[in-house]
Amino acid sequence: MFEERRTAHVPHTQLSLKSSCTLRRIAWALGIPMTQAIEQIFELLPRILYGNKVCEACRDKSRSQQCALRSSNYQATERR
Repeated sequence: MFEERRTAHVPHTQLSLKSSCTLRRIAWALGIPMTQAIEQIFELLPRILYGNKVCEACRDKSRSQQCALRSSNYQATERR
């Protein structure tokens, strides 16, 4: 079976020059395209953001159990 993948479509969205340059450098460091680098950034963000604060402000509770920002859905990593 194929897993259904839904993506957000945000027309005419552009990164600022500064953000684009930062993303490009991260992609170079990882040795991957920018599109893959931004995916990895979004996978890492839940580990460093304050998930509880995000949950409290969430306006769509319909997928709370699967949300990547829910603290029980990821293993916290030690901050250095």
